[in-house]
Amino acid sequence: MNDGLRKNVRQRSHFMVKAPRFKIKRDLIIGPETSQALEECISLFMHHETIYTDWGFAEVDPLGRAATVNFHGPPGTGKTMAAEALAGSLNMTFLALNIADLESSLKGEMAKNIQAAFELAYEEGALLFFDEADALLGRRIAVSQGIDNDINATRNTFMTELNKHQGLVVFATNFSRDYDDAILSRITHQVYFALPDIKERRGLWSKMLVSGIPLAGDRNEIIEDAVRASQGLSGRDILHSMRRALPSVLMEAQSGVTDFRLESRHVVGAIEAIRRRYRKQEQAAKPEDTDPDNAGSLKRNLNMQ
Repeated sequence: MNDGLRKNVRQRSHFMVKAPRFKIKRDLIIGPETSQALEECISLFMHHETIYTDWGFAEVDPLGRAATVNFHGPPGTGKTMAAEALAGSLNMTFLALNIADLESSLKGEMAKNIQAAFELAYEEGALLFFDEADALLGRRIAVSQGIDNDINATRNTFMTELNKHQGLVVFATNFSRDYDDAILSRITHQVYFALPDIKERRGLWSKMLVSGIPLAGDRNEIIEDAVRASQGLSGRDILHSMRRALPSVLMEAQSGVTDFRLESRHVVGAIEAIRRRYRKQEQAAKPEDTDPDNAGSLKRNLNMQ
């Protein structure tokens, strides 16, 4: 790495390569199709020498050591955790970034930060993960202002670094349809993360009810009540439900309503609170969605920035 890029990495302390905390088979609760797709990614890297050297496939695919994987699906379905688990399963280190980590108030610095990130990932043998990648890699903007030039120049830098990178890059997005066509053409693996089905919700709730939590009633009955109540929610929603349910147990106990034990009603009540929040968000969004002038709101917002 040249001195300029080294300085740039040092200055941005959040460019931190870390050891992964998770592994796919040990820590993820995902559907069979998602699991199969992740296993294919693992196989490509674990058996790279056999495929590309012993079998000679490098003759037609000289860049085979590089792979670009896109994780897509609804919010809260475990894409970020899966990226870290993929690194752990491959015995790689992990470098996670989003657009806020790359942004700078100085013109041209974002492109330098992108270069620094790719350099650091290559030197450390790290899986390079870009969260909310659509914010950086969306369809190109018709150039009409200086800021548009900067955005497109940044994307050009990203494409250049991606093309020459010899390693594993993972994107995560809720909206992969918004990717620039040039990005889509370079994605080697697409992995979809769906909302958890009944089996996966049961696994998630079983994981949430750790052994130290005192329960009022049968553990399996609490889990089944929670599984039924949480249909259509994400793994993140399930975690947030538990974060609401557990304090409510302690609040009731302190006021003398119940003892310190979790009941199904605490969990179901927390789930309903999550659903109410979503309903309020939907209601708040409706006026803007029906505003005939809303089509130009994004452009107005960009022009104001």
